Amino acid sequence: MNSVPNQTNRVLSGMRPTGQLHLGHYHGVLKNWIELQHEYECFFFVADWHALTTDYEDPSRIPQATFDMVVDWLAAGISAGAATLFIQSRVPEHAELHLLLSMITPLGWLERVPSYKDQQEKLKEKDLATYGFLGYPLLQSADILIYKAGAVPVGEDQVAHVEMTREIARRFNHIYGREPDFEAQAEQAKRKMGKKNAKMFDQLKRRYQEQGDQEALEVAQALLESQANITIGDRERLLGYLEGGGRVILPEPAPLLTKAAKMPGLDGQKMSKSYGNTIALRDDPKLVEQKLRTMPTDPARVRRTDPGNPDVCPVWQFHEVYSDDEIKEWVQTGCRSAGIGCIECKQPVIDAVRNELEPIQSEARRLAADPDLVRSFINEGCERARDTARETMDDVRHVMSLRQG
Repeated sequence: MNSVPNQTNRVLSGMRPTGQLHLGHYHGVLKNWIELQHEYECFFFVADWHALTTDYEDPSRIPQATFDMVVDWLAAGISAGAATLFIQSRVPEHAELHLLLSMITPLGWLERVPSYKDQQEKLKEKDLATYGFLGYPLLQSADILIYKAGAVPVGEDQVAHVEMTREIARRFNHIYGREPDFEAQAEQAKRKMGKKNAKMFDQLKRRYQEQGDQEALEVAQALLESQANITIGDRERLLGYLEGGGRVILPEPAPLLTKAAKMPGLDGQKMSKSYGNTIALRDDPKLVEQKLRTMPTDPARVRRTDPGNPDVCPVWQFHEVYSDDEIKEWVQTGCRSAGIGCIECKQPVIDAVRNELEPIQSEARRLAADPDLVRSFINEGCERARDTARETMDDVRHVMSLRQG
């Protein structure tokens, strides 16, 4: 029998269904996911309910956008064997946990989320004075907590949201974590570790609780993480016992800071469909070349003989992503001395982008031509995700006195 994976080794991340993806998604998210899937137990999901928080008036494009996005995930190198890929709305337990967490979440916590007012300002043309839009950060918290994810890959700007999720988990555990027979259950769980480990656990627990020894706490936590023969429930019980509280039903996730994406758009701004400055992963090679050839350059360089400044040129930002030191040196010298023209400067970027996209596009064509295969990956992932979500909801219903029978 396989040991239960420990909570800290589980990663959750999702994307709204935006259809076919572009280089910004590839460098900003997918390359990171590709690395994570081999280091952690990963759950990657299509956040279709989140799409409804801003696009509820016309959801008709969501199914096709979902399919196209998953094809691009797979074509880029996300493996349906290494990670669990699923669609949020196919796991209704997310909605149930969201509802139950809404019973205990103070309204002020949602109103102070930085993106709440920010998004309302940015999307003034949409009516976002809805309960769903206010509650979407809590739905995100439910997405994370239902898988007991130990880590959530985020950029610096999203750390506040993970912190709110930690606060919600803390509040939930404080209200519901004390089982009537908690100590007896914890002692029973401890015995499953064997006499030697149980004795070590007791010594470390005493050192931490009586002397406030932080190192003893960390050693004891590591000891629990290394136990292959106890369940996640037992581990959470013993973590609570160790810290002098109740059972940890919903573990607190930690932000897993990702490197900031350097991928600019064709105009030097962030690459985004709303700016019309993208190169899609499945753009025809001729279109890729055309888009890069017609990119704006240093506005002060009017004639071929004028020297330029790479620092203010969007093409240089592409060189930063795609070119080696030798080519970068050639660009810096040639541009500043007018030794090379803008078309010459763009050619190495055109070649590098097309080379990067070629295997992705080949795999995307294969997958798009076999929709049943893609759907089978999604169906399997949804089943695996739902099995995990059901386990969490069994615990949640039990401590909230909602389990029938």
